[in-house]
Amino acid sequence: MKNVFRSIFVVTIAGLLVASASIPSEAARRAARARSFDGTWSVVISTVYGDCPRALRYSLLIYGGRVYSEDQSFQAYGATAPSGAIRVTVAQGGQSASGAGRLSGNAGGGWWRTASGQCSGQWTAERRAANY
Repeated sequence: MKNVFRSIFVVTIAGLLVASASIPSEAARRAARARSFDGTWSVVISTVYGDCPRALRYSLLIYGGRVYSEDQSFQAYGATAPSGAIRVTVAQGGQSASGAGRLSGNAGGGWWRTASGQCSGQWTAERRAANY
């Protein structure tokens, strides 16, 4: 009888371990939501204040919730949050600008400013490629 209870106990524990392993953790769910913005994005940066070019277009890649430059002529880095909040820094030719905003579905937007504070403006983004 003692062995029967032990077998039932072992089978129950094993079943619970298998069942709990199949339930995604909160961290895994957050990572999946951040990855929902993965893809190639076309970003238009418009100057509202300052003597900077009126508009520039960049192609950015989001992969695993991280932001990268598609083009080697500039560097971009940043990250997306599961909520769609995004922060990015773009550097080119000794100058840099940082931006923040929000992505939702296949579009997004926000504000940016140069590191020197000489220029600032708005940015809009549109996803160009499907999710990975």
